[in-house]
Amino acid sequence: MGTFEMKNPGDQPVWVNTDNCKACDICVSVCPSGVLAMRYEVKSTLGAMISVEHPEACIGCNECELSCPDFAIYVADKQEYKASGFSFAKLTDDAKARQEAIKANNYYSIEQGAR
Repeated sequence: MGTFEMKNPGDQPVWVNTDNCKACDICVSVCPSGVLAMRYEVKSTLGAMISVEHPEACIGCNECELSCPDFAIYVADKQEYKASGFSFAKLTDDAKARQEAIKANNYYSIEQGAR
């Protein structure tokens, strides 16, 4: 079940309302740090669903949220997130490499293998 509100469901830097997500993979394509990927999901119309795979790598750039045509993905407010004692990651070479691998895998999770 998805998250139905923009309010952060805890200590997450990024979260998804899977009920609104149509699995278009736009958010995966714009994420610079390999946080997001598509996963196979037989119950979904397109056979896939967005997955927050590496939340610890989120840099808080908001590209996914700003690019989502269905308002299905949210990034924590920087000030609120920091006030709660959390911080976004710095963009690392490992995160960039993971994003390139995800792109090369047609935006699917590299943990699941090629489609």
